[in-house]
Amino acid sequence: MVFSLTLSEEQCELRDWVHGFAADVLRPAAREWDEAEQTPWPIIQEAAKIGLYGFESLAETWSDPTGLSLPILNEELFWGDAGLAMSIMGTSLAVASIFAAGTGEQLAEWVPACFGDADEPQVAAFCTSEPDAGSDVSSMRTRARYDEASDEWIISGQKAWITNGGIANIHVVTAAVEPDLGSRGQAAFVVPPGSRGVESTRKIAKLGLRASHTADVFFDDVRVPGRCLLGGKERLDRRLAAAREGRSARSQAAMATFEVSRPTVGAQALGIARAAYEYARDYARERVQFGRPLTEHQAIAFALADLHTEIDAARLLVWRAASMARTDQPHTAGEGSMAKLKAGEVAVAATEKAVQILGGAGYSREHPVERMYRDAKLYTIFEGTSEIQRLVIARAITGASLR
Repeated sequence: MVFSLTLSEEQCELRDWVHGFAADVLRPAAREWDEAEQTPWPIIQEAAKIGLYGFESLAETWSDPTGLSLPILNEELFWGDAGLAMSIMGTSLAVASIFAAGTGEQLAEWVPACFGDADEPQVAAFCTSEPDAGSDVSSMRTRARYDEASDEWIISGQKAWITNGGIANIHVVTAAVEPDLGSRGQAAFVVPPGSRGVESTRKIAKLGLRASHTADVFFDDVRVPGRCLLGGKERLDRRLAAAREGRSARSQAAMATFEVSRPTVGAQALGIARAAYEYARDYARERVQFGRPLTEHQAIAFALADLHTEIDAARLLVWRAASMARTDQPHTAGEGSMAKLKAGEVAVAATEKAVQILGGAGYSREHPVERMYRDAKLYTIFEGTSEIQRLVIARAITGASLR
C-alpha cells in the first residue's frame, strides 16, 4: 500500500459524516456536559444508534488498508468537543490493547463486550498507569500470579487516572508476572464484567475533558480465567523464557498498546487544535479594532498563518505514522512518538493563541476556546508525556541509552 495524501471517496464520506455528528450533536451539548462533569450516556447511546460507536464501526475504520480512517474519525470527533469525544473513543484504548496482544478468539469474545449494543451501550477501560508508575511503566507494582490448580490468574494492585475506570464493562489490566524482568515481565489481562474484587473509590476532578470519566481502580485478588491472559500462556511463557536468557522479546504489554494508539491520540489533539484555530480565525474576521477587522492586523494574520501551517504539519506526521503502523512498516525514528509529540504541542499552542486572539472574551466561558485550552493540555501528558516522546525519539535516532 502506497501512502497517499489524496483521500478516497469512502474516506471523504466518513469525514463528512462524523463532522456532521460533531457539529450537530457534540458542539451544542459540549458546555452542558463539561459543567456537569458526568459521563454523557445519552450522547454515547446516540453515537451507538447511528453506528458511530461500536465494534462494527471500529472494525470498518481499522480495516482501512491506508490506516487513515481512524485518525480522520478522531480528528472530526475531537473537533466537535474533546470531552464528549473521549467519552465515545475512550473505549478504543482498551480495544487497542486487545488488538495488540490478543488472539483471534479473544478479539471475538471480548471486543464486542467492550461496546455493548445500541440499546445498552457499555464502555471499556485500559488500566496501566499507577500512582508511582505513570510514564515509567517498568516500575509497575500491580501483580498477576497464576493458580495452576484452577487455571486462574489472580490480579492485585492499584491503577490511577484510568479513563472509564470503575464504570467499564471490561477492564484491560497490565500487570507484572515476573517483576525481576522489569517491563519484559509484564502481561495484559481482560477482567470480565462482574469480577469480584474490582473497586473504584475516587473519581478524579480534572482541568479538562470533564465529560470523560477518570478514576482510580483497585484490584484486590481479582480472579480471572486463564483465557483472559491476552495472547495466551504459551506465548507468554516463550516471551518470559527469552527475556530470562537475555534474548530479544516482544514489547511489553503497555508499550504494545501505545505503539498502536499514538497516531490516533495525535489525531485527537489535532482536532482540538483545528477547532481552536477555526474559531479564532472566524472571530478575527468579524471583530473590528482600530477601524479594521483583526485579520487585517499583521500580528493576528501572521499568528493565524503560523497556526494553519503547524496544524497541517502535525496532520502529515499523524497520517504518516498511522499509515506506517497499519502497513507494518518499521518505526525506525519513533514516527508514532513524533506524531503524538507534535500534535499535542500544537494543540496547546493553538488553543493558547486562540484565547489570546479573543482577548478577554476568550478567557470567559461564553466562548469555547477556554474549554479547548483546558482540554488540550492533557495531550502533552497522557499516553506518554512530551518528555517521554522526546526520549523515545532520541533513543531511536541516536541509539543512546538515555534516561
